[in-house]
Amino acid sequence: MRDFQLPGRSATYATNGMCATSHPLAAKVAIDILQAGGNAADAAIAGAVLLGICEPQMTGIGGDCFVLLKPAGSNEIHALNGSGRAPAGLSAAAMRDRGLTSVPLRGIESVTMPGAVDAFCRLNADWGTMGLDRVLAPAIRYADEGVPVAPRVAFDWAEDAPCLQGDARRFLLLNGEVPKVGQLYRAPGQAEVLRRIAAEGRAGFYDGEVAEDLITSLRALGGSHSADDLNTTRCDWTTPVSGDYGGMELVEHPPNGQGATAILMLNILKHFDLAALEPFGTARAHIEAEAAKLAYDARNRFIAEATTRLDHMLAPETAAKLAALIDPKRAMAAAAPLTEAVHKDTVYITVVDRDLMAVSLIYSIFWGFGSGLTSARFGINFQNRGAGFSLQEGHPNEAAGGKRPMHTIIPGMLRQGGRVVMPFGVMGGAYQPNGHARFVTNLTTYGMDLQSAIDAPRSFSGAEGMAVERGYPEPVRAELAAMGHEVSVPTDPIGGAQAILIDEAGVLIGGSDPRKDGCALGY
Repeated sequence: MRDFQLPGRSATYATNGMCATSHPLAAKVAIDILQAGGNAADAAIAGAVLLGICEPQMTGIGGDCFVLLKPAGSNEIHALNGSGRAPAGLSAAAMRDRGLTSVPLRGIESVTMPGAVDAFCRLNADWGTMGLDRVLAPAIRYADEGVPVAPRVAFDWAEDAPCLQGDARRFLLLNGEVPKVGQLYRAPGQAEVLRRIAAEGRAGFYDGEVAEDLITSLRALGGSHSADDLNTTRCDWTTPVSGDYGGMELVEHPPNGQGATAILMLNILKHFDLAALEPFGTARAHIEAEAAKLAYDARNRFIAEATTRLDHMLAPETAAKLAALIDPKRAMAAAAPLTEAVHKDTVYITVVDRDLMAVSLIYSIFWGFGSGLTSARFGINFQNRGAGFSLQEGHPNEAAGGKRPMHTIIPGMLRQGGRVVMPFGVMGGAYQPNGHARFVTNLTTYGMDLQSAIDAPRSFSGAEGMAVERGYPEPVRAELAAMGHEVSVPTDPIGGAQAILIDEAGVLIGGSDPRKDGCALGY
């Protein structure tokens, strides 16, 4: 129980349906869809698409998504990979010949084909109960009428806006300026695109005038992208991977997603008595940082669209060997430097309906405003997910035409005793596996309730040293620095999270991160 005399928020309790996401308008739309007779799949799509209007710096229909879905009346979990591929003409060798050692972060080479729209259409066709016309109607209305810019969105917009180039400045700025809190942001071009998807399904996006706008714009920007690259974009239903920790089974997407990294990190943490450590003390933060370095190093070496090392990465003996490398008193050197880009910009939405269908959906354009480029006619923001490729020759994640890059966005679900008890997600780019591991240990090792586990202060040892949020006391930062960590207080909060607990009586308990503008709503 939280101290009601201190700032904070309670979890949300309901029985008929629940949505937790990073923007309140999207949460409200999801609940509206449930109340109108839609199910969790319909509501998640409606809310996610609206997030692209509410938080355009984070996501949009030019991006990718991943979905975990638990059907009503079942504890099986289905995984939908909605990540796009590189255009056939992309060549790592050609980039190396130009003297590049990594894919240009905001260059045309980083733009992969948008997979999210195909995934939304497939999710709706396979599991939805409403037509796309009704599911997309709220986002169309808000795109036409405008959305007031929320405080966290305004903060991120100002930080990310310098990357905008050419037509993107026309579509993603207001009279050439970054919008301020409360100003209306409209996207009439995207409203028109969504109307076509609502009427024609995927063909409204991957064929016809919208497709022509996408490909003509990409080619004018110097890309090799073709109509065939776009038209052949397809999502895939895949088999999740999972691992146990503290009586919970963590379920994740297989590669090209990085979910296996979270499982490996938890497997490493099993070798330490975390329960004996203060939850927000120096020792836990240190052990977690060291486990993250080792798990992320394995990720950087093994995870790609086609990996032959997944079993090795998830094997108990691998975790045991890595855990033995951790010195409880001293920080190790950073893991091998990344050659692919990492980011922090993502949105997440989770919905559970009255029949206990549960959807965990994460949706992104990679970096803030993606590539910083948009299509010329409709203003669709192109993702820069290709910056997640490596240019190292022979690397399993080496950039190549028709290939999916290693993806950072990972929706999660938890099972306990065979029963799905919680869809959840932790935003924050590279932080996400660490975020999943911390969330699970907060719940299991430290017995925190769902909202407290989300609110709790975070730390992360990444490419730029060890970021330690202000929620930690200053002596902890000093002690970590004395152990050899390069400690800093991050400018931005570390990630964001949402979750819905399905208790044994079927009551839904929703939590949403105060680091974002959103909330959990139920009815």
